Amino acid sequence: MKVSVEFDITPEEVRKVFGLPDVEAFQRQLLDDVRERMTSGVDGYDPVKLFQPYLTGSMASWDLFQNMLTNVAKLSGGSKTD
Repeated sequence: MKVSVEFDITPEEVRKVFGLPDVEAFQRQLLDDVRERMTSGVDGYDPVKLFQPYLTGSMASWDLFQNMLTNVAKLSGGSKTD
């Protein structure tokens, strides 16, 4: 038996259903900062340095997520080594 369910909702409604934050203002601010620095011709403009304050915490989160997946794979029997 196969059952299909289709939902016709907007991305905003999905965010609200799952309790995710609305990051539109954050994205707008980030792009405005990038645009301002590009148009002002900042010497030594480096996109990595520009995004570093925004990515510092999130990269640590990805490392923790990757470690969690590795541990799950080990515990599921994928690897017999300790």
